[in-house]
Amino acid sequence: MARPLTVEVAIVGGGPAGLTAAIALAEAGIETALIAPRTAADHRTTALLTGSVTALDTLGAWASCAAEAAPLRVMRIVDATGRLVRAPEVRFAASEIGLDAFGHNIENRHLLASLDARAQALSSFVRIEDEARAIEMGEAGVTVTLKSGGTVAARLVIGADGRRSLCRTAAGIESDGHTYPQTALTFNLAHARPHRDTSTEFHTESGPFTLVPLPGNRSSLVCVVEPVESERIAALDEAALNDEIELRSHSILGRIAVEPGRGVFPLAIETARSFGQSRIALIGEAAHLIPPIGAQGLNLGLRDAACIGELVVLARRDGGDVGAPDLLSRYDAQRRADVKSRTLAVDLLNRTLLSDFLPVQSARGLGLYLIDRIGPLRRAVMREGVAPAASQPRLMRGEAL
Repeated sequence: MARPLTVEVAIVGGGPAGLTAAIALAEAGIETALIAPRTAADHRTTALLTGSVTALDTLGAWASCAAEAAPLRVMRIVDATGRLVRAPEVRFAASEIGLDAFGHNIENRHLLASLDARAQALSSFVRIEDEARAIEMGEAGVTVTLKSGGTVAARLVIGADGRRSLCRTAAGIESDGHTYPQTALTFNLAHARPHRDTSTEFHTESGPFTLVPLPGNRSSLVCVVEPVESERIAALDEAALNDEIELRSHSILGRIAVEPGRGVFPLAIETARSFGQSRIALIGEAAHLIPPIGAQGLNLGLRDAACIGELVVLARRDGGDVGAPDLLSRYDAQRRADVKSRTLAVDLLNRTLLSDFLPVQSARGLGLYLIDRIGPLRRAVMREGVAPAASQPRLMRGEAL
């Protein structure tokens, strides 16, 4: 970029959360620059809960990719630990709480293409296909220096740049967290039997093994195992891998054919001590990182994007400073309860799977038994999982900013 660019908001990071924030702001007429290089599409998928789908639809980004998504109408939890104390199978049906589906599962490449196309159609949006190299905060604004040498000046920077966030480091925000003795493998696969819009999560001694529907006789898989076991599985040839996945899935989907593109990443949990300060707001994995359990990660990130978008649009309409300390304090306060509750729930569930302590196993089994047997409790759990009471930004309610 030959000359400096000045905008109201600069977003660093081009994933779904960053693009969603960009669309929300640019649609409201706020000059927005998204700084992110084009990257090769990965094969991972995202299970978008109904609030996230509503937000994307409200922003005009869902219709063009809806055909590539599969509805999640039933969710099963199956205890496959083989331990002395085992929990009963629990089934959650969206129809029980008046929904057609809990959400939809979609490959990231289709989601990103739709979001990018929607953003490019907005006159207040510009995409800078470059990397942020340095970020300097001032009293009235922030300057982002690009790898190419150019600069972008903004009143507010939104950090959507992932777990190794440059924005978080520049703002001097520390984080708390830990790693798990687990590694997640991700695949997409075809199978002989229909999934019937049912997501199945097998709980094993090493972590969850989760099959999530995709259109047709296809599903995505997140398989959490010990690091040594992940290396063994990742090294299998195609035929052996197909047999391995069919065995671990208890053949509920019949013969398996794993598609090209395998992901392997260690599990960790991390939360920033502040989600916004020094004219920098953090969203997505720059703000919080949780294991891929219960479809919470990206949905949290999209609620971040909707929340900061809402606050910035309101500040702009009132003639206020979109990067002011009080705005960032409100953003932090509004997101903290949602993120903390989801993080604690996912961490607790993961720890109970790994624990060999009999009372812990018994408590987990009793909890799932009560959810299965007590209808009002089960429905309350479903409603909270889909639409958390602690955070429902306007976009998640279908209201334009």
